Amino acid sequence: MKWLFPLLAFIGGVAVACQAQINGGLGKKAGAIEGAFISFAIGTLALFFMVLFFGKGNLGAVFSVPKWQLFGGLLGAFYVSVMILAVPKIGVAPALVSVIAGQLIFGALIDHFGWFGGQVIPLDIKKGIAIVLLFCSLYLFNHK
Repeated sequence: MKWLFPLLAFIGGVAVACQAQINGGLGKKAGAIEGAFISFAIGTLALFFMVLFFGKGNLGAVFSVPKWQLFGGLLGAFYVSVMILAVPKIGVAPALVSVIAGQLIFGALIDHFGWFGGQVIPLDIKKGIAIVLLFCSLYLFNHK
């Protein structure tokens, strides 16, 4: 069972790579902002049916959570819009390496300081070396 969540995360990464190319093509045909809108509209429709048939939570919680927690949707829209713009220009792999670099670096800071109510997980030398190596891969992926 210990392998289940890393496997799901890997499959999520595969989905993000596919989404990047699919949305990049959509953005070329429909326009960047329009492509992001179409992508989110379809995703919203899918989530509506998931909530309708499988949801067990409370949508009314939207009125009681701290308002800063509602910015996740805006960040998702920003991410999709950026990928729609970037992928046709630099390709899927370089765009994803850049995204992963941003995720890991800022994720390490979030963990280190416990921002947004998360558990504090200190940044150590191994993680620092990994971040440096990540910058090396970012350079190699994007250097011609």
